[in-house]
Amino acid sequence: MTVMTVSTIGTIGAGDAGALPDVAEPRRVAPKDARALSKLFFRQLATLDEGTHEYQYARNTLIEMNMSLVRFAAGRFRGRGGDDMEDIVQVGMIGLIKAIDRFELSREVEFTTFAVPYIVGEIKRFFRDTSWAVHVPRRLQEARVQLARATEELHTRLGRYPRVPELAALMNLTEDEVIEARLASNGYTSSSLDAAIDGDQEGETALADFIGDEDPAIALVEDFHSLAPLIAGLGERDRRILHLRFVEELTQAEIGERLGCSQMHVSRLLARVIKRLREGLLTRR
Repeated sequence: MTVMTVSTIGTIGAGDAGALPDVAEPRRVAPKDARALSKLFFRQLATLDEGTHEYQYARNTLIEMNMSLVRFAAGRFRGRGGDDMEDIVQVGMIGLIKAIDRFELSREVEFTTFAVPYIVGEIKRFFRDTSWAVHVPRRLQEARVQLARATEELHTRLGRYPRVPELAALMNLTEDEVIEARLASNGYTSSSLDAAIDGDQEGETALADFIGDEDPAIALVEDFHSLAPLIAGLGERDRRILHLRFVEELTQAEIGERLGCSQMHVSRLLARVIKRLREGLLTRR
């Protein structure tokens, strides 16, 4: 593979990107030359207006020239968590872009030194946020790590599994927070519903066999339970209309005959009562 060096890079015309070199294949620039060129591009980037062609050229070239940094940092995480290497590199690219957007030559530090922590931090954040089988708040993810360290330390020191008060004292947390962290740890791994239950010699009994199916009637029972006090709060005539319509299943015309009013009036009364009950149910939910 041909590696582009500073000596082989020409200059672009005045109508393109100002005094910046024309880097035809930024990804193939050797790391040593990329460090030297990056300083030039950062110097020019600071003088360009964001959104212009020149600015985009300088920024994009910086990103592509420094992709080797991302692959170097991503190599530390090879084989971790079963994630594809290209996925890790793509996440690391986010860190590289953040570093480029925040770097200033006035910091008097090499860009590589500045960028690597951004890249590694982004990759670590990716693993922290995606390695959990069930999503839990970040504070609990961090508490899980702290809990594991505290448990190991106390187990070594005490020669037994530590109790919640002992963990709380070491971690400087309340006992409730320690218990919460323990419960959250259960979300880190999961088991397949098709996995065989321990002790089943033939392997025919799976976890899914012990999980009940959803009963559609449950929602109906809950609705009836919520409706009861709302119906009890209606007037006698409204309750009678509901009974005639939905218990005796009379038509609106038949209800009108029973009550001595028109079908149209019964329709309006029913609509008003049903609207009131619906609003009451929505409020309770």
